[in-house]
Amino acid sequence: MLPGNVNPRQMKAMMKKLGMNVEPIEDVQEIVIKTPKGTYVFDAAEVTAMTMQGVTTYQIVGQPRFVEPALEIPAEDITMVAAQAGVPEDAAKGALVATKGDIAEAIMRLSQEKK
Repeated sequence: MLPGNVNPRQMKAMMKKLGMNVEPIEDVQEIVIKTPKGTYVFDAAEVTAMTMQGVTTYQIVGQPRFVEPALEIPAEDITMVAAQAGVPEDAAKGALVATKGDIAEAIMRLSQEKK
């Protein structure tokens, strides 16, 4: 029973009268929501589409996992850090990844490690 003692049949009739159409979307395999801070991935979710007055709204029910965006480090940054710290480029790249692209911090870390 739904709130207010309305049975599901009556609710469906009222929704139809209001021009609402609710349909589940079957066999959803994955839902991806991308933001500047990262990506929300729903591997298994229940999705319902509700259309009312020509506007469709989607409801997602499930547990997402959050994936942080991959850090892209320019080749010239790697070359500069390697030259300044006197280390191979793979070490420079590792330091840049660890410092989230902060060139000065990467050089300082690598210089301290050499001591």
